[in-house]
Amino acid sequence: MKKVLLSLFAVVVIAVPSFAATYDAASRVSTIGANLLTKNGIAVTNVKFTVVSGDVDNSNYSTNKVVNVSSNDLAYAGNDNEVAAVVANELGHIISGHASKGKFMAVLQEVTDTDLTINSTASTVASNYKTTKEEKEADVVAANLMVTAGYNPLAIIVVLTKQSATAWDTLQGRPANADRAMNVYNYIAYAYPEKVKAGYGCNEYKNFLTYANSIIETRQANKKLETKNTKEQEKAKKTSTSQLSKFKIRGGASAWDAAYGLLYSN
Repeated sequence: MKKVLLSLFAVVVIAVPSFAATYDAASRVSTIGANLLTKNGIAVTNVKFTVVSGDVDNSNYSTNKVVNVSSNDLAYAGNDNEVAAVVANELGHIISGHASKGKFMAVLQEVTDTDLTINSTASTVASNYKTTKEEKEADVVAANLMVTAGYNPLAIIVVLTKQSATAWDTLQGRPANADRAMNVYNYIAYAYPEKVKAGYGCNEYKNFLTYANSIIETRQANKKLETKNTKEQEKAKKTSTSQLSKFKIRGGASAWDAAYGLLYSN
């Protein structure tokens, strides 16, 4: 009789779903951020990671050592790899100097009384610095940072495609942020083919591959397109590697940060 009761109890325990604690992405930002910096040889002393709502502005990182991460982006992160994707993207913007470029242009316009069309006022830096081109550049830097720190860079694609696609994307059968996702996938396939081979176990990534495979097949069937892609990835790797190297040499400052410092000192 005891055996029967124990068997019934076991069945009930197995049948009842476990209510695991919801993954708290925000609580992981500081730890993962520090790991990304440390493993990539970037000084972590006095660096602070802060979760903020809405758009972020990291144009003052070189002086205040604060990395702001958007809670909006973290909403799509369901594990440490995906949090790393979000944080690494912000670090990618900082290393590439995207936000500080806008700040530099604003000051240059002020001191020279010149009409510059790029980010004309400092108040627009936070909302305007993430253009599509800059996002793609930051994604490539992020992929490098993630691999070196031991995270799966394919998580970048997952976070991007978890977001809501536009109506036009849906009609075309494209996932959300399809261009960015395809851009970083091409880079990862070139620079870290073993990561693509290993894959990423979730539906968002599988759905993305359905979209991506047709593009890849078309490209591989055209020698000119394949050669163009290879050259683009070679350039992306060289540029992103150089940016990180110089960022470390400058003590955590991008070229635009350095330019801003020189301009402001004058």
